[in-house]
Amino acid sequence: MNLFKIAFSNIRSKPLNTFLSVILLAFGVGIISLLLLVENQLTEKFNRNIKDIDFVLGAKGSPLQLILANVYHVDAPTGNILIEESRRIVKDIMVEEAIPLAYGDNYESWRIVGTNQKYPDHYTCKLKEGKPFEKAFEACLGIEVASKTGLKLGDTFTSMHGLDAEEVTEEDHHHDTKYTVVGIYERSESVIDNLILTPVQSVWLVHEHQDEEAVVAPIEAEEHVHVEGEEHDHAQEGDHIHAEEEDQVHVHVEGEEHDHAHDHDHAHDHDHFEMTYEELAAEPGREITAYLIKKRNKGAMGQLAKKVEGTSMQLANPAIEANRLNQNFGLGMETMQAIAILIMALSFISVFISLYNSLKDRRYELALMRTMGGSRTSIFSLILLEGLSLTCIGALIGLVLSRIGLLILSYFMEKNFHYNLTDMSVLPAEWVLISITLGVGILASFLPAAKAIQIDISKTLSNA
Repeated sequence: MNLFKIAFSNIRSKPLNTFLSVILLAFGVGIISLLLLVENQLTEKFNRNIKDIDFVLGAKGSPLQLILANVYHVDAPTGNILIEESRRIVKDIMVEEAIPLAYGDNYESWRIVGTNQKYPDHYTCKLKEGKPFEKAFEACLGIEVASKTGLKLGDTFTSMHGLDAEEVTEEDHHHDTKYTVVGIYERSESVIDNLILTPVQSVWLVHEHQDEEAVVAPIEAEEHVHVEGEEHDHAQEGDHIHAEEEDQVHVHVEGEEHDHAHDHDHAHDHDHFEMTYEELAAEPGREITAYLIKKRNKGAMGQLAKKVEGTSMQLANPAIEANRLNQNFGLGMETMQAIAILIMALSFISVFISLYNSLKDRRYELALMRTMGGSRTSIFSLILLEGLSLTCIGALIGLVLSRIGLLILSYFMEKNFHYNLTDMSVLPAEWVLISITLGVGILASFLPAAKAIQIDISKTLSNA
């Protein structure tokens, strides 16, 4: 007697009951499995990106926003801070290392971050191709940026103002100055994979160049119109020949002034582009977005916090804000898990009811099996096998559904935040989930199986 064939025949004989039991269990297992996968991968990414960063110094605002913007790069910055004001923090004896970050532009929605070599070194990023960025407008790409944009060594590109190319407003514009790709990083599984890194000077200079074109040019045009207007009035009032001579002299002088100004501006721009970070940072009014700070000892927070009091700056602790984010995120996760557990409980009740009710229709069949040599153990095992089969099918479908859900969620996260969730391997916690599921499935089948072996054979067959 093949118990497996009999069990599956019995399951197929009641397709609606089987479908209800399996689909409820699949959704319950699937939701819990998906939550475990998402929590595990996000936690790993968050912990990896927060590595050895004790504080973030930036403009006042939401501390959580400051962390999300400057550590994880999934939010807009709270603003900029003056370098001359931030020096008393980053140069403090309590600070071991301060990594500058300056940004506000993107290329095809990939953030362009001005920084120094300490930033990729912090995440132990190694170059796959090329060399590190050194001069203004040299750029190194994260592996995801290079893969999705198709940029290669030696390629040039221009940036767009803003952090997301898909949210362009009328005020957003492309900058004219071109960046040159000089390096591509290997995969580091850190935020660097999704960034374009360049010297801080690039971010400063590209905006200065744009501002000069937008502001200086209209002023020059306005002055030119005003002078021409004055000459026209004098020409009408004075001698025509004398006016023509004045115009000629004016044109000649104006042309000379224009050439000299152009040459001077060109030389000034060239010199400006060759200036180092220290030279540009020393200029009054120079701003930076944030600093990632590594402290020297445990007492640094208290001392540094006093120094930012009464300023436009704030110090945010990534560990504290990450815990706060996990608590808020965890509340939603716990709610979803509670719903999933409730669905699973309903599925186990469904399995129990399905098996228990089937005994009424199968009493004669089970009695015949006993008369043909089937033992009580065989009957008991058959019912348990049916319940266990339903549980296994539901759990397996649940794992498949969780992977499909993870792919869908990864697509939207990559589209909006450039974070992907692609690890499909079965977690240890999922093995525990499956074990518990199978155990409860057996328990749900135990009472119907116990009732099956108590059937009175003679009475059942005589009443048939």
